[in-house]
Amino acid sequence: MADGPDLSVRTLGSCRITSPLAPLIGDKRTTQHYVDEDDRVLLDDTLSMVAQREMPVDALPGFEPAGPRRKIFFDPSKTRVGIVTCGGLCPGLNDVIRGLVFELTSHYGVTRIFGFRNGYQGFIAQYGHSVLDLTPELVGTINENGGTILGTSRGQQDPEEIVDCLERMSITILFVVGGDGSLRGALELARIARERGDKIAVVGVPKTIDNDIPYIDQSFGFQTAFGKAAESIRAAHVEATSSPNGVGVVKLMGRHSGFLACYASLANSDADVVLIPEVPFAFDGDGGLLNFLHRRVEERGHAVVVVAEGAGQELLAQEEQGRAPQGSDASGNIRLRDVGQLLTRRVTEHFGAVDIELNLKYIDPSYVIRSVPANPYDSVYCIRLAHAAVHAAMSGRTEMVVGRWRRRFVHVPIPLAISHRSQVDPAGDLWLSVLEATGQPVQFG
Repeated sequence: MADGPDLSVRTLGSCRITSPLAPLIGDKRTTQHYVDEDDRVLLDDTLSMVAQREMPVDALPGFEPAGPRRKIFFDPSKTRVGIVTCGGLCPGLNDVIRGLVFELTSHYGVTRIFGFRNGYQGFIAQYGHSVLDLTPELVGTINENGGTILGTSRGQQDPEEIVDCLERMSITILFVVGGDGSLRGALELARIARERGDKIAVVGVPKTIDNDIPYIDQSFGFQTAFGKAAESIRAAHVEATSSPNGVGVVKLMGRHSGFLACYASLANSDADVVLIPEVPFAFDGDGGLLNFLHRRVEERGHAVVVVAEGAGQELLAQEEQGRAPQGSDASGNIRLRDVGQLLTRRVTEHFGAVDIELNLKYIDPSYVIRSVPANPYDSVYCIRLAHAAVHAAMSGRTEMVVGRWRRRFVHVPIPLAISHRSQVDPAGDLWLSVLEATGQPVQFG
């Protein structure tokens, strides 16, 4: 077995400044809260995986642990910080901003923190977005609201011009809160700064409502999102059970990964069918989706279908041959065809063909889910991620993101965090739980 991915984290140089975070217990200083920088959080978590490495324990691949260091790289009194939020909305963005500001000011004594508006556009002069002076007073209650106080946007901007802006404002730490596209941009900013000889730390707090970032147990806002999504599934169930032959269809986020659909469906077990991008399905035939729904409605009088937005794209492509291509959005993502509309049309046609009454309700709660405030669990997670990000940046770490792996907060190199998408394993225990909860077959068709 290969030694594993490169888990090393780039640093800007030696740390020579004593951290102002030294905790006090009575009159005695203690070092118990500092990170042991020689320790590692192991990549593998089973004996079989470790055995395949065929290497001594001290050589096993592991992540650098997150947390405060005894010595830091930046002098807090001279440090100027930038924060930017990019991409789509996600519960917890304001919690992360608030956590960064409070940790920087209250514990490290940093006094100049700038918020750049509307994503990477905020660095580009032609857009005319003003820079926000972030203070504890300003961010004190923003966690009570969804969205982001800084605004956000999609699309690439000139990285050279962004680094020019950082240089003009003497910013030495930049926190990027965003998804894989935003993190690719952050990696490019760090590269340009390094080539120019600038000592600028670029640290990411990874954001994705799809929960598809690899080497991270769970992305912030995901628990809030699937909890809110579960409410929509319950609403679809109520609608379906309140009408003869009722069918509820709920379309959730999940371009390439079905985690949100899986977790939301398991939260209340109202779903009869869950469709995700990782598991192809067919409409027709004895083992197809339509016949299964037909039988379920005959047996129970109703059915609920939960579909991730990226499911069934191959079926849509077949049906839309000869039509203009979907194109891409501002972030370069291929625009998905609407599987929800296809699903409702095919179900309606099937029941009409066999002359059975159908009462179908279609629910797409995507923007409601994205815009809500974080729940208490995610609020705690966000503030801990923010603390970890500040500790990393102040110690001169760069080109990395913070995340939690095996229930420990760690540093993940950006190239690793954007190397691929985490997906639901069709042979794994999560999908098995979905099959057990819904009673649907392993595969339709």
